[in-house]
Amino acid sequence: MSVLSGKKILLGISGGIAAYKTASLVRLFIKAGAHVRVVMTPASKDFITPLTLSTLSKNPVYSSFYNEEDENAVWNNHVELGLWADFFVIAPATANTLSKMVSGNADNLLIATYLSAKCPVYFAPAMDLDMYRHPSTTDSFDKLQAFGNSIIPAESGELASGLHGEGRMAEPEHIIAFIEKDIEGKLPLRGKKVLITAGPTYEPIDPVRFIGNYSTGKMGYDIAAEAAAQGAEVVLISGPTHLQLPAGNITAVNVVSSQQMYEACHAHFDNADVVIAAAAVADYRPAVVATQKIKKNEPGLMLELEKTKDILASLGERKKNQFLIGFALETENEIEHARQKIKKKNLDLIVLNSLNDEGAGFGKPTNKVTFIDSQFNEEPMELKTKEAVAKDIINKIKKHYNV
Repeated sequence: MSVLSGKKILLGISGGIAAYKTASLVRLFIKAGAHVRVVMTPASKDFITPLTLSTLSKNPVYSSFYNEEDENAVWNNHVELGLWADFFVIAPATANTLSKMVSGNADNLLIATYLSAKCPVYFAPAMDLDMYRHPSTTDSFDKLQAFGNSIIPAESGELASGLHGEGRMAEPEHIIAFIEKDIEGKLPLRGKKVLITAGPTYEPIDPVRFIGNYSTGKMGYDIAAEAAAQGAEVVLISGPTHLQLPAGNITAVNVVSSQQMYEACHAHFDNADVVIAAAAVADYRPAVVATQKIKKNEPGLMLELEKTKDILASLGERKKNQFLIGFALETENEIEHARQKIKKKNLDLIVLNSLNDEGAGFGKPTNKVTFIDSQFNEEPMELKTKEAVAKDIINKIKKHYNV
């Protein structure tokens, strides 16, 4: 899966003949799983129509600050556009546009949006041979890179003038490959393998009934999404849940029972650098599972339960160099119980949450956690969304690896 999957790409198009290639570029971004919006200079519309690009991107195309033909038109907010994007790609970037980017001459919507963008910016120059080599152009290249922008080098080939040489905009597939490689190379967890468990387990009573819990799996899925976004190769072992697999380099292993989760964890553990046990695994299961549906013939029903295997403890015993993170959901003596789990299960870090804290627990979009490390150092956190908690957990991993 592409590192661009789920990312928001703002494509800026300036007025050069290479603008015709942006139809293919938009299609490739969409194919990679990205969300695309397009902002054009007025001159670029002479080379490709906004209708083509809006059809391909499935979003309106922006080319002016407002619609001059409609006196009631709403201002196109360049600040909002710039803040929306995860990445801003300007292709083709003509000599004129490059010069305006350097000087801050915001006389069109594209440049105003560029000056408002907070995200990484890539620019793909496109111009004739002599223009490409001119000192003013190379000076623009140097200054824009000094600003932190990334240049996608032009290629050699036949140019619009009929000359043959450097200045041809990189082909759309090469632009995509360049951006993907650049992003991947900067991700802090690139090369790390992260094993995550999520969701509940269902322990069967008979073919139609089970013992389960209220876990939705959201916390584990949010951690998986953030780990993948930071470049990790993720294996997500999930109990039953309605959640969709997050975007990114994530392999799903779907299980139902605690025994299936135990086997899956042990199958993938040795290859993992980091293990995060966020699943709510059943502590007990029926000792005997009925082969047929149990009929409601008696006034009561007695179930004999037996302990399930302690997945986290078994991984702690087997641990070599893995960074092992557990979760503890407690209702009383929370800190004491969490510390006991750290020692008993050989954990490097535990994420404690209490059902006594409002906004924490199963089935909620928020969580309030306390981090406790193997030296029993405590770090209580405020109530946050589970996405924000996932970022905090991944930041702990990045700190462990000094990245």
